[in-house]
Amino acid sequence: NADGLLFKNLTFNVTKGDKIAFISKDGLAVTALLDILNGLRNPDTGTFEFGQTITTSYFPTHHEQFFDGNDNLVDWLRQYASDDKDEVYVRGFLGKMLFSGEEVFKKSDVLSGGEKVRCMLSKMMLAEGNLLMLDEPTNHLDLESITALNNSLKDFKGTVLFTSHDHEFTGTVADRIIELTPNGCLDKLMTYDEYLASEKVLNQKEAMAV
Repeated sequence: NADGLLFKNLTFNVTKGDKIAFISKDGLAVTALLDILNGLRNPDTGTFEFGQTITTSYFPTHHEQFFDGNDNLVDWLRQYASDDKDEVYVRGFLGKMLFSGEEVFKKSDVLSGGEKVRCMLSKMMLAEGNLLMLDEPTNHLDLESITALNNSLKDFKGTVLFTSHDHEFTGTVADRIIELTPNGCLDKLMTYDEYLASEKVLNQKEAMAV
Protein backbone atom coordinates (compact mmCIF):
# COMPACT_ATOMS: atom_id res chain seq x y z
CA ASN A 1 0.00 0.00 0.00
CA ALA A 2 1.44 3.38 -1.06
CA ASP A 3 0.24 5.01 2.15
CA GLY A 4 2.06 2.55 4.41
CA LEU A 5 1.54 -0.85 5.97
CA LEU A 6 -2.10 -1.82 6.50
CA PHE A 7 -1.59 -4.90 8.67
CA LYS A 8 0.98 -7.60 9.42
CA ASN A 9 1.45 -10.82 11.37
CA LEU A 10 -2.09 -12.03 10.73
CA THR A 11 -2.55 -15.73 11.39
CA PHE A 12 -5.94 -17.28 12.06
CA ASN A 13 -7.89 -20.48 11.61
CA VAL A 14 -11.60 -20.41 10.93
CA THR A 15 -14.00 -22.99 12.34
CA LYS A 16 -17.34 -23.77 10.72
CA GLY A 17 -19.99 -21.43 12.09
CA ASP A 18 -17.59 -18.67 13.15
CA LYS A 19 -19.01 -15.17 12.72
CA ILE A 20 -15.89 -13.01 12.67
CA ALA A 21 -15.95 -9.21 12.59
CA PHE A 22 -12.74 -7.63 11.33
CA ILE A 23 -12.05 -4.17 12.65
CA SER A 24 -9.30 -1.64 12.03
CA LYS A 25 -8.71 2.05 12.55
CA ASP A 26 -7.98 2.08 8.80
CA GLY A 27 -10.94 0.73 6.82
CA LEU A 28 -8.65 0.07 3.86
CA ALA A 29 -7.00 -2.72 5.87
CA VAL A 30 -10.13 -4.85 6.06
CA THR A 31 -11.00 -4.23 2.42
CA ALA A 32 -7.47 -5.27 1.46
CA LEU A 33 -7.75 -8.49 3.49
CA LEU A 34 -11.13 -9.45 2.01
CA ASP A 35 -9.93 -8.63 -1.51
CA ILE A 36 -6.88 -10.86 -0.94
CA LEU A 37 -9.06 -13.73 0.32
CA ASN A 38 -11.19 -13.39 -2.82
CA GLY A 39 -8.27 -13.25 -5.25
CA LEU A 40 -8.75 -9.60 -6.24
CA ARG A 41 -5.33 -8.49 -5.04
CA ASN A 42 -2.11 -10.15 -3.96
CA PRO A 43 -0.62 -10.02 -0.47
CA ASP A 44 2.94 -8.73 -0.05
CA THR A 45 3.77 -11.95 1.80
CA GLY A 46 1.95 -14.95 3.18
CA THR A 47 -0.52 -17.57 1.99
CA PHE A 48 -4.02 -18.76 2.77
CA GLU A 49 -6.00 -21.88 2.02
CA PHE A 50 -9.69 -22.78 2.12
CA GLY A 51 -10.94 -26.25 3.03
CA GLN A 52 -12.03 -28.54 0.19
CA THR A 53 -15.72 -28.24 1.09
CA ILE A 54 -15.69 -24.42 1.22
CA THR A 55 -17.67 -22.37 -1.29
CA THR A 56 -17.12 -18.64 -0.88
CA SER A 57 -19.38 -15.72 -1.68
CA TYR A 58 -18.19 -12.10 -1.50
CA PHE A 59 -19.94 -8.78 -1.04
CA PRO A 60 -17.38 -6.11 -2.05
CA THR A 61 -17.85 -2.57 -0.82
CA HIS A 62 -17.45 -1.33 -4.43
CA HIS A 63 -19.92 -3.16 -6.68
CA GLU A 64 -21.10 -0.58 -9.24
CA GLN A 65 -19.66 -2.65 -12.11
CA PHE A 66 -22.39 -5.26 -11.56
CA PHE A 67 -25.09 -2.76 -12.59
CA ASP A 68 -23.97 -1.47 -15.99
CA GLY A 69 -26.86 -3.09 -17.90
CA ASN A 70 -30.59 -2.36 -17.86
CA ASP A 71 -32.06 -5.79 -17.10
CA ASN A 72 -34.98 -5.98 -14.72
CA LEU A 73 -34.05 -7.39 -11.33
CA VAL A 74 -35.40 -10.88 -12.03
CA ASP A 75 -33.30 -11.17 -15.21
CA TRP A 76 -30.33 -9.52 -13.48
CA LEU A 77 -30.34 -12.08 -10.69
CA ARG A 78 -31.21 -15.02 -12.95
CA GLN A 79 -27.87 -14.64 -14.78
CA TYR A 80 -26.20 -15.79 -11.54
CA ALA A 81 -28.50 -18.83 -11.12
CA SER A 82 -28.10 -22.26 -12.70
CA ASP A 83 -30.13 -22.88 -15.84
CA ASP A 84 -32.67 -25.10 -14.13
CA LYS A 85 -33.87 -22.36 -11.74
CA ASP A 86 -37.11 -20.62 -12.71
CA GLU A 87 -38.41 -17.10 -12.11
CA VAL A 88 -40.25 -18.07 -8.93
CA TYR A 89 -37.03 -19.41 -7.42
CA VAL A 90 -35.11 -16.24 -8.31
CA ARG A 91 -37.88 -13.95 -7.05
CA GLY A 92 -37.72 -15.77 -3.72
CA PHE A 93 -34.18 -14.50 -3.16
CA LEU A 94 -35.20 -10.96 -4.09
CA GLY A 95 -38.04 -11.30 -1.61
CA LYS A 96 -35.59 -12.19 1.18
CA MET A 97 -34.07 -8.77 0.65
CA LEU A 98 -37.45 -7.03 0.67
CA PHE A 99 -38.12 -6.66 -3.08
CA SER A 100 -41.81 -7.38 -3.50
CA GLY A 101 -44.53 -7.12 -6.16
CA GLU A 102 -43.68 -4.96 -9.15
CA GLU A 103 -40.36 -3.88 -7.60
CA VAL A 104 -38.70 -6.98 -9.07
CA PHE A 105 -39.24 -5.55 -12.57
CA LYS A 106 -37.26 -2.38 -11.88
CA LYS A 107 -34.32 -1.83 -14.22
CA SER A 108 -30.93 -2.48 -12.67
CA ASP A 109 -29.45 0.80 -13.94
CA VAL A 110 -31.93 3.04 -12.05
CA LEU A 111 -31.48 1.56 -8.58
CA SER A 112 -30.61 3.54 -5.48
CA GLY A 113 -27.50 2.72 -3.48
CA GLY A 114 -29.54 0.77 -0.96
CA GLU A 115 -31.36 -1.21 -3.67
CA LYS A 116 -28.04 -2.17 -5.26
CA VAL A 117 -26.79 -3.44 -1.90
CA ARG A 118 -29.98 -5.50 -1.48
CA CYS A 119 -29.49 -6.95 -5.00
CA MET A 120 -25.90 -7.90 -4.21
CA LEU A 121 -27.02 -9.58 -0.98
CA SER A 122 -29.71 -11.49 -2.93
CA LYS A 123 -26.94 -12.60 -5.32
CA MET A 124 -24.86 -13.82 -2.36
CA MET A 125 -27.77 -15.83 -0.96
CA LEU A 126 -28.48 -17.33 -4.38
CA ALA A 127 -24.87 -18.53 -4.61
CA GLU A 128 -25.46 -20.65 -1.48
CA GLY A 129 -21.86 -20.35 -0.32
CA ASN A 130 -20.95 -21.72 3.09
CA LEU A 131 -18.37 -18.98 3.70
CA LEU A 132 -19.72 -15.46 3.28
CA MET A 133 -17.46 -12.42 3.21
CA LEU A 134 -19.05 -8.98 3.49
CA ASP A 135 -17.32 -5.60 3.30
CA GLU A 136 -19.59 -2.93 4.81
CA PRO A 137 -22.90 -4.54 3.77
CA THR A 138 -24.95 -2.14 5.93
CA ASN A 139 -23.90 0.99 4.01
CA HIS A 140 -26.91 2.57 2.25
CA LEU A 141 -29.39 0.20 3.94
CA ASP A 142 -32.42 1.38 5.89
CA LEU A 143 -33.26 -0.11 9.28
CA GLU A 144 -35.72 -2.67 7.86
CA SER A 145 -33.13 -3.97 5.39
CA ILE A 146 -30.39 -4.11 8.06
CA THR A 147 -32.74 -6.11 10.28
CA ALA A 148 -33.49 -8.57 7.46
CA LEU A 149 -29.77 -9.04 6.76
CA ASN A 150 -29.02 -9.30 10.47
CA ASN A 151 -31.59 -12.07 10.94
CA SER A 152 -30.35 -13.93 7.85
CA LEU A 153 -26.76 -13.94 9.10
CA LYS A 154 -27.68 -14.94 12.64
CA ASP A 155 -29.64 -17.93 11.25
CA PHE A 156 -26.92 -18.78 8.70
CA LYS A 157 -25.31 -22.14 9.53
CA GLY A 158 -22.07 -21.44 7.70
CA THR A 159 -19.19 -19.06 8.38
CA VAL A 160 -19.24 -15.27 8.05
CA LEU A 161 -16.27 -12.89 7.78
CA PHE A 162 -17.38 -9.27 7.74
CA THR A 163 -16.84 -5.66 8.67
CA SER A 164 -19.47 -2.99 9.35
CA HIS A 165 -19.62 0.45 10.91
CA ASP A 166 -23.05 -0.42 12.32
CA HIS A 167 -22.44 -1.07 16.03
CA GLU A 168 -25.66 -2.99 16.68
CA PHE A 169 -25.28 -5.12 13.55
CA THR A 170 -21.72 -6.07 14.47
CA GLY A 171 -22.73 -6.64 18.07
CA THR A 172 -25.53 -9.06 17.24
CA VAL A 173 -23.80 -11.05 14.46
CA ALA A 174 -20.16 -11.43 15.57
CA ASP A 175 -18.94 -13.98 18.11
CA ARG A 176 -15.26 -13.32 17.39
CA ILE A 177 -13.32 -10.10 16.77
CA ILE A 178 -10.06 -9.79 14.82
CA GLU A 179 -8.40 -6.38 14.91
CA LEU A 180 -5.93 -5.50 12.15
CA THR A 181 -3.12 -3.02 12.87
CA PRO A 182 0.23 -2.15 11.24
CA ASN A 183 1.92 -3.48 14.39
CA GLY A 184 0.18 -6.86 14.54
CA CYS A 185 -3.25 -8.37 14.93
CA LEU A 186 -5.50 -9.29 17.87
CA ASP A 187 -7.87 -12.28 17.74
CA LYS A 188 -10.48 -12.36 20.50
CA LEU A 189 -13.21 -14.94 20.95
CA MET A 190 -15.86 -12.55 22.26
CA THR A 191 -18.75 -10.38 21.17
CA TYR A 192 -18.24 -6.84 19.94
CA ASP A 193 -19.63 -5.35 23.16
CA GLU A 194 -17.26 -7.52 25.22
CA TYR A 195 -14.40 -6.38 23.00
CA LEU A 196 -15.31 -2.70 23.44
CA ALA A 197 -15.57 -3.19 27.20
CA SER A 198 -12.12 -4.81 27.32
CA GLU A 199 -10.68 -1.95 25.23
CA LYS A 200 -12.20 0.58 27.64
CA VAL A 201 -10.60 -1.12 30.63
CA LEU A 202 -7.25 -1.30 28.80
CA ASN A 203 -7.38 2.40 27.93
CA GLN A 204 -8.21 3.30 31.52
CA LYS A 205 -5.22 1.28 32.77
CA GLU A 206 -2.94 2.96 30.25
CA ALA A 207 -4.20 6.38 31.27
CA MET A 208 -3.55 5.61 34.95
CA ALA A 209 -0.03 4.38 34.15
CA VAL A 210 0.93 7.61 32.38
